[in-house]
Amino acid sequence: MTSQNWLHIAHELHSRQTPFALVSVLRVSAPTSAKAGDKAVVTADGQIHGWIGGGCAQPAVIKTVRAALSDGQARSIRISPAQESGEQQLSDVLEFGMACHSGGTLELFVDPVLPLASLTVLGDSPVARALCDLAPRVGFAVHLVAQGAQAQDHPAASRVLASDDAAQTAAALGTGGWVVVATQGRRDLPALKAALALRARRTWFVASARKGAVLKESLIASGEDASRVNAIVAPAGAAIGPQTPEEIALAVLAAVVAARRSQVNEAVALSAPPPAGACCGGASAASRANKSHTAGTGDTAETAHAPASVQGSPSHSGVALAAESAATERAAPAASSCCGG
Repeated sequence: MTSQNWLHIAHELHSRQTPFALVSVLRVSAPTSAKAGDKAVVTADGQIHGWIGGGCAQPAVIKTVRAALSDGQARSIRISPAQESGEQQLSDVLEFGMACHSGGTLELFVDPVLPLASLTVLGDSPVARALCDLAPRVGFAVHLVAQGAQAQDHPAASRVLASDDAAQTAAALGTGGWVVVATQGRRDLPALKAALALRARRTWFVASARKGAVLKESLIASGEDASRVNAIVAPAGAAIGPQTPEEIALAVLAAVVAARRSQVNEAVALSAPPPAGACCGGASAASRANKSHTAGTGDTAETAHAPASVQGSPSHSGVALAAESAATERAAPAASSCCGG
């Protein structure tokens, strides 16, 4: 293998969305067979493509690579002579004792390269289309699932499925990842069932709290697991006062990123039901007025009532919903929907 072959291996692994780590030699103290600047691509199964030292260093490198691929965090390690093998954290460097006879020291940097996170969007509404455009810009591979969808209509999506059948969707995409249901009144129940079949890390439903509750009851009545149904987040999105499809998509995507990065109190910010009159996580106008004196404390939120033409739901435009959605809307006539609900 030539000194640059690791580049070709890295490209191949990345194109197949296979995780790996790029390991670089930072410093050495002779005698070592590796030199500063040497590099290798290392996979979770222990394959090493490149050169970072002999057999004494490789077990510590492979162990560190597996840890880095597990949590996505880069690491600096030092492998140095010791009477017994062991490891200890010294500041920002993890030091491994090496009971080999060479006597040299290696310092290496382990940088994980992970596949793009998967975001599955169910629906072909204006919000769904906006999500397909925005999500790849923040590191998601988007899968669009909608009955009759055409790939040419969603050029930013990595994959487009033209059927929202639950079994077919799960077979095609597998499980895990993140899911947003943005049907906005068109085939809500089939899309929600497909979302449940994906067993996502978290599922958001772009709808009002009332509509979300009615559809959840329908799903449970049809035999879906109650705990998984109740875990669906509706309304969806951060409280930024969105009104257009693009703004609603941005609010939803912000919630997805926050869950992925675990930088918010998920129980409060993502799962807690919004105040009465809220939409997409925003507070009602009355609530906003009552909280106006707390501006700057993080307690305020703006109302996000999207106009009928933006919400995209047939219930807002006066056109009858598909049969399954119409039944749920008649069951909850008191509150007007928002965010496409």
